[in-house]
Amino acid sequence: MSPSTLAHRNVSESPDDAAKPRLNLIGGGRLGRTLARAWHDAGTVDIGAVVCRSSITADAAVAFIGSGKSHTALEGLPPAALWLIATGDGEIASVAGEIAAQGLIRPGDLVFHASGALDSAVLAPLLASGALTGSLHPALSFADPSRALGQLAGTPCALDGDAAALPMLEALAHAFGGKPFTLAAGGKAAYHAAMVMGSNYLVALTALAQQLAGQAGIAPGMALTVLGPLMWQTLANALELGPAAALTGPIARGDAGTVARHLAVLDNAVIQDAYLALGRATVPLAQLNDTQRQELAALLNA
Repeated sequence: MSPSTLAHRNVSESPDDAAKPRLNLIGGGRLGRTLARAWHDAGTVDIGAVVCRSSITADAAVAFIGSGKSHTALEGLPPAALWLIATGDGEIASVAGEIAAQGLIRPGDLVFHASGALDSAVLAPLLASGALTGSLHPALSFADPSRALGQLAGTPCALDGDAAALPMLEALAHAFGGKPFTLAAGGKAAYHAAMVMGSNYLVALTALAQQLAGQAGIAPGMALTVLGPLMWQTLANALELGPAAALTGPIARGDAGTVARHLAVLDNAVIQDAYLALGRATVPLAQLNDTQRQELAALLNA
């Protein structure tokens, strides 16, 4: 990665600062501290301020990152070429407004957030300051920062923002081995919904399948043991072959009789609703004749 991609020369910076830009981190939670640590370890940035509401949290984030100075307020922060707002989604707009109002941002500074649900428009208050704005969202779980740190390489990273900001965001993603891709304008909500369906709802689906297996007399732990290999294999097939080619089971065969037997034993309303909705979504993937489609539709739309 070329340092010139990220560096900004300002009169307050030395040549060394220009070669390795300073990053101020606002929000030192699991995601923020992981990304800052990754860029620090890669030698991409110098860490400036690490801002959290609690001094304990800020100190812990600085310790994890291995650099930076803890702060509990936005006043008096050092200048920085890069600003990552890694707060909760509901706070990003207000933080952007506050740092804009305090005159902390210089023309050409990059201010970005890492929300999966919000796009760069939430940073609009900073545009009058001459800031470049954008977002960088790694499609990864940050439940455990140490674990996430080791998994960042190869992680797809969704980018959006100003045309001038995108090359800098791409460079930041490449710095930890990420694979950046750019979203269409206004596409962030659909992107995040897709991630939720593929991740969070997969967890919910596992729980529903585990619960249904219990109806067959299978203990919860054993149910996961039984489901696990099948789920791993199915997911691998879907990712490698594509959903339509990976599809097996009664709907793929047009077996309305088996589907009817399933529905007859589903006495839990949530499981039944999920089975019906997922069944309807599965039918278009299957290679069926008209009769088979009509029989399945009659069952799944009941």
